[in-house]
Amino acid sequence: MTGTALITGASSGIGLELAKLFARDGHDLVLVARRAERLEELGAELAQRHGIRYHAIALDLADADAPAEIVRRLDHAALGVDVLVNNAGFGAVGPFASADPDSALRMIRVNVEALTRLTRLLLPRMLARRRGRILNVASTAGFVPGPLMSVYYATKAYVISFSEALAEELRGSGVSVTVLCPGPTRTEFQAVAQMETTRLFRMPGVMDAGDVARAGYRGLMRGKRMVVPGLLNRALPLVVRLSPRWMVTRVSRFLQEKVRR
Repeated sequence: MTGTALITGASSGIGLELAKLFARDGHDLVLVARRAERLEELGAELAQRHGIRYHAIALDLADADAPAEIVRRLDHAALGVDVLVNNAGFGAVGPFASADPDSALRMIRVNVEALTRLTRLLLPRMLARRRGRILNVASTAGFVPGPLMSVYYATKAYVISFSEALAEELRGSGVSVTVLCPGPTRTEFQAVAQMETTRLFRMPGVMDAGDVARAGYRGLMRGKRMVVPGLLNRALPLVVRLSPRWMVTRVSRFLQEKVRR
């Protein structure tokens, strides 16, 4: 199945790398992000290189109306979506008590609400055709509590739980759901979240966005329910299950703390 893939957060990082993979294999693209110029540059480059068609939609997914606006524009352009990639998301490091409350709520709107709304809007169309794929990008952060990034970690726990439950609901329907759970990855995310100086990003095993995207793409095409790229990352869920919860939380906080120079 090729068809059209819609990718949110397509202007950089894992989303951009996924766009390259879909285009390479002949998928037309609907690219969604805030930065219109970047989307147009990426779409034009991939169209020239692979002969695909693209449609750029510049919207801020923190806007509650954005998912409905995306679907409205799809309908206006007579575009169907065969693959939905919910990749957009962001985080921030710092104590919750001193965090900007508007930023925390915006994070929930992007990481949770937009993903849920867009899935709900496009899923019935996939079910009517009895075919489709959904890739939700979560994080290994979703397996543990995250002191100093409490809201972000909680949003990713939601994405994992939602994706696994939905995958079971859709079993036998022709529509698959895959959740991608990367560990620390070199993207613009760490700069936006101010994570470059945390212990987490000083540890071995930090992956490149291209490697993460390739693992997620393979898993999606094989119909896997969960993909955790990297050997160390794959060990995390087992370690978490076997460890006392207080210890998991303490270690998580230690890794989120910034290295003092």
